[in-house]
Amino acid sequence: MSAIPNRDNTSPDQRTLWWSFNRLLECYLPERLYARSLIIVIAPMLLLQGLMGWIFIDRHYEQVTKSLLRTFVREVSLVMDTWEQSSHTEQDLARVLTLANDGLALGLTVERGAELPPPIVQPYLSYVHPKLVKYLAEGVGMPQWVDTVGHTGYVDVRLRTADGFVFRFLTDMDRAHASSRQIFLAWMLGGSIVLLTIAVIFLRNQIRPIVRLADAAQSFGMGRDVPDFRPSGAAEVQAAANAFIKMKRRIERHVEQRTAMLAGVSHDLRTILTRFKLELALLEQNSTVKALQDDVSEMQRMLEGYMAFVKGAESEITRPTDVVDLLGSISDDLSRSGQPVSLSTPRKLIVPLKADAFKRCVANLAQNSARFAGHVEITAVHDGSYLRVVVDDDGPGIPPESYSEVFKPFVRLDNARNQDSGGTGLGMAIARDIAQSHGGDITLSQSLLGGLRVEIRIPT
Repeated sequence: MSAIPNRDNTSPDQRTLWWSFNRLLECYLPERLYARSLIIVIAPMLLLQGLMGWIFIDRHYEQVTKSLLRTFVREVSLVMDTWEQSSHTEQDLARVLTLANDGLALGLTVERGAELPPPIVQPYLSYVHPKLVKYLAEGVGMPQWVDTVGHTGYVDVRLRTADGFVFRFLTDMDRAHASSRQIFLAWMLGGSIVLLTIAVIFLRNQIRPIVRLADAAQSFGMGRDVPDFRPSGAAEVQAAANAFIKMKRRIERHVEQRTAMLAGVSHDLRTILTRFKLELALLEQNSTVKALQDDVSEMQRMLEGYMAFVKGAESEITRPTDVVDLLGSISDDLSRSGQPVSLSTPRKLIVPLKADAFKRCVANLAQNSARFAGHVEITAVHDGSYLRVVVDDDGPGIPPESYSEVFKPFVRLDNARNQDSGGTGLGMAIARDIAQSHGGDITLSQSLLGGLRVEIRIPT
């Protein structure tokens, strides 16, 4: 038996029997709220119906059947006592038949000089047959033959007297046992189906607003707009939806203000750098001026990198994007700069993305690999739920213990892989920020080519 996984931070000393039971439920209960709600409704209903059925069948049905059987046996005993106490004449026989058939409706026929049929096997799981045999033995005390299944809807009882008469009682089964069990079970089953149908419809209507809220939150987390979302459902769900809308508006307002501020800062700094470039261009060219021009160009590249990192992909709108064309454009750009890249993609792949931001993300990763490797491969696949873009290279790679470090802004590793002269140390941080703005992430591992494998995974 496998151990129950520890999904929280409890220590072994804190794991009580109740904790183990809760963990067991988490392992085997459905993950969806709708399915769990149905179980909460159905399980008590089935338990209650089962309890009611057991009480009725084991108590009420048993008692009623016992009472009917005893009454039937008493009536049979009355007929047999009347015959035994008579003179056994034809008039006495006619009087007994009249009593049994007209008065008691027992369906009596009498055979002279007959024998009882061979004994039959007791029906499997029959409650009436053994009880009837027992009560006849106690109440009548004659040789008997009983059949409760040979004639549908009737009970066949035959008694043989000492003088060779066989009294056959072919009586309606309702006289011997309660036949309302099937009706009760049918009503119970029908009522359960009606109640379950109502519960399913009600739960579906209650769960739908929660699902819509979850979808809206997921879409917003992936950078997609949710303009048609409206609070609905129960008061608690509406309160959560209203809180989400307020949070969404605050985030959008914050992004708007940050974008406006960055646009202003970017414009002012670029104006100053342009003025520096113009002034340096008017000066007499020498080694000092050349060094200053290089410094200004480096400052401009650093400024663009910082602005790209801070700005991220918040201002771009998600739209259907042809990933094949996008990756082909990146491959062409690298090839033109003397860094050939092999590309493996489907013939067509349309995914909702922030196209410019996603292109910058993949380009950063591909350029980083091309800078330190002789061969780079870009692969794109779509498995139905996720878009996966993988960048492999045959470079020196990165030690596994340093995977988390490369995504930190301004951090450069000591090995040759990260010595990007003229860079800002923001390429990997910008790429992960863009991937996470799409609701995905970037993971690192060792490539089959011998270098680094960078995998972008975006939900679609």
